[in-house]
Amino acid sequence: MFRDFLSKLIQPEPAPLADTDARLALTALLVRIARSDNDYAPQEMARIDRITATRYGLSPFEAAGLRSKAEVLETEAPDTVRFTRAIKDAVPYEDRRAVLEAAWSVVLIDDERAQEEDAVLRLVSNLLGINDRDSALCRQAAARQLGHSS
Repeated sequence: MFRDFLSKLIQPEPAPLADTDARLALTALLVRIARSDNDYAPQEMARIDRITATRYGLSPFEAAGLRSKAEVLETEAPDTVRFTRAIKDAVPYEDRRAVLEAAWSVVLIDDERAQEEDAVLRLVSNLLGINDRDSALCRQAAARQLGHSS
């Protein structure tokens, strides 16, 4: 279903993504992170929907539709390294930083930080080209947004 999209994304020199494609790729990355602990919980799905609705000005129905497409894309996407590096090459830094903050909010929504989630976020942060300081700031901002201590 997403073969053409993925082949464009993982080219050696991918072109910047169109807005709708970037939305889909970034949402698929959030899905991958949420699934990393093998417990893709309803509150994580709801958090992804809230993130995309707010970030992209979508209705709840549109946000759920985007997440549904992203769930399919995530299963078809290459390994996390190639997928995330492709996003890095096709998406501006500030958007990648905002996605990392959103990813932290997905991880923290259930009040648990599984080792698998921490490991994948460290990997994703690095592959997105986000330094450790900015990653920590993203985590802290996400925790504050959720009313958690970081």
